[in-house]
Amino acid sequence: MTARVWYIAFVCAAVAWAGAVVLAPVVISGAHVSRLDAALLTAVYAVGGAVCHQLPARSFHLLGAQLPVCARCTGIYLGAAAAAPVTAGARGERRHSRLILALAVLPSAATLVYEWTTGVAPGNWTRFAAGLPIGAAVAWLVRAAAENQVN
Repeated sequence: MTARVWYIAFVCAAVAWAGAVVLAPVVISGAHVSRLDAALLTAVYAVGGAVCHQLPARSFHLLGAQLPVCARCTGIYLGAAAAAPVTAGARGERRHSRLILALAVLPSAATLVYEWTTGVAPGNWTRFAAGLPIGAAVAWLVRAAAENQVN
């Protein structure tokens, strides 16, 4: 499999997962949920539960239903979905990958330090914004890895 095909699969998966995260509560809040919808929703929320704490107070709610992941994870997944198609044509080097990922994690680390030192929890929009650079950095790093490892 070429790097391009491998990365296109990653882009599709990132966009599909971000879409599932946002659309799941919309489907739940509908008047009629088919068996197939229920099975897909169960899978999305189960995967969300495997990777996220799913605390209601730290999660967005849409149409009265909680998203399958918290606000920070939502930011990470939407950041990756937004950055993945953009980075598809970019050339990347993994040489600075640790630095890039460390810089991307800084906003989230800052929110955690703030919460731990003041006892005041940042809002969901702050957590969401802090997660965006992590997703974008991961998308770029996956592209760089595909280019350098598959070829």
